[in-house]
Amino acid sequence: MPALWFTSALLPGGWADRVRLTVADGLITQVETGVEPGPGDDRHGPAVPGLPNLHSHTFQRAMAGLAERRGEAADDNFWTWREAMYRFVDRLGPDDVEAVAALAFAEMLETGFTRVGEFHYLHHDPAGRPYADPAETAARVAAAAAATGIGLTLLPCFYAHATFGGLPPTPGQRRFVTAPDAFARLVDASRRAVRDLPGAVVGVAPHSLRAVTPDELREVVPLAGGGPVHIHAAEQTREVDDCLAWSGRRPVEWLLEHQPLDARWCLIHATHTTPTELAGIAARGAGAGLCPITEANLGDGVFAARAFLDAGGQFGIGTDSNVLIDAAGELRQLEYAQRLVARRRNVLALAEQPSTGRALFEAAYRGGSRALGASGGGLAVGQPADLVTLDLDHVAFIGRGGDSLLDAWVFATRSGAVESVWVRGRRVVAGGRYVAREAIERRFREAVVRCLA
Repeated sequence: MPALWFTSALLPGGWADRVRLTVADGLITQVETGVEPGPGDDRHGPAVPGLPNLHSHTFQRAMAGLAERRGEAADDNFWTWREAMYRFVDRLGPDDVEAVAALAFAEMLETGFTRVGEFHYLHHDPAGRPYADPAETAARVAAAAAATGIGLTLLPCFYAHATFGGLPPTPGQRRFVTAPDAFARLVDASRRAVRDLPGAVVGVAPHSLRAVTPDELREVVPLAGGGPVHIHAAEQTREVDDCLAWSGRRPVEWLLEHQPLDARWCLIHATHTTPTELAGIAARGAGAGLCPITEANLGDGVFAARAFLDAGGQFGIGTDSNVLIDAAGELRQLEYAQRLVARRRNVLALAEQPSTGRALFEAAYRGGSRALGASGGGLAVGQPADLVTLDLDHVAFIGRGGDSLLDAWVFATRSGAVESVWVRGRRVVAGGRYVAREAIERRFREAVVRCLA
């Protein structure tokens, strides 16, 4: 492929002007700075590394907007939203799962995500019967990743119980539930499903302490091997109260006492945590997976991000329910929620990094890459050529350069900020649009029509 030349680029050591990248076999083989473009170079504006999306349930993209109606009791919350999700999920077949995932992945790429962690728990048919291939739907997610080009960290989810104490699952959970031995086969089949995807990673995702018993957790976690381990934790106050009633410990407190948390672990949401718990997560090297748009949509609460960073913690961002897919929007919502709680501005900026946009971007890049088992080395020799260019013709970027571009992208754009995206050197977004969007959108439309019929 031709060399890529950029007016500027955010390299591991900071911003550099007139940057030329040479790419072979999906990897960056040479980085030159302060050079003019060669005659055959592909020329673009400012470049930054692609962001990791560490937590996604792609099938929920098809129900975005369908749960925005007040219930009779007027106390809508996560639990009433979950019932709406259970009713919707029964309508999805394998073809629909693939079509919806492809559209979600294309939208992620269009906003600057280049890798996704798919927390995948839709395992069985609508009657709750296992498919002949235990990884039937996981393979459909992998097929969507292959078609769109997004990097994939597949996280098969173990789900066995309705709530704490090993209570039997509800009928609405029948497509999710499995036993440890069957889950082991699912993980093996998932590894086979992604073996042809460059850079693919497989981990495991025990759904939550309410859905997994301690004995099952001990069986499931080793199946990750050296891969990531993700788990929902302390997303809602009711979850915390129920965990206290079951064990005498809060969810994160219980995990810190009973599990060998380390850098492989990512605690998704971790919204309702104490300062001691935050310090414990950070001390173990585990990460927090924050999904600010979904957490706001569901009314979950606000994660104490400043306190976690001050304790030395790392976080990444995810799109979770995919109600609205927007990489910059997740960073913006994260910072704005902190501002509303603290009643001050630029909460997540650092003394050594006063640009809030850059501080957010780099923290999400580092923490998200680690959580997904990705290299996270940025635009450097030997790293995957996963990068995003910003459109200097966008009105938000007039007169901006360096960190002010990231500030403008995060806080002053709605759409049109991303010009192009490459994943492992493959250009998948051009002119702000996924290169094969029409076909993918058509399949998505057909799938949603079937599901709502």
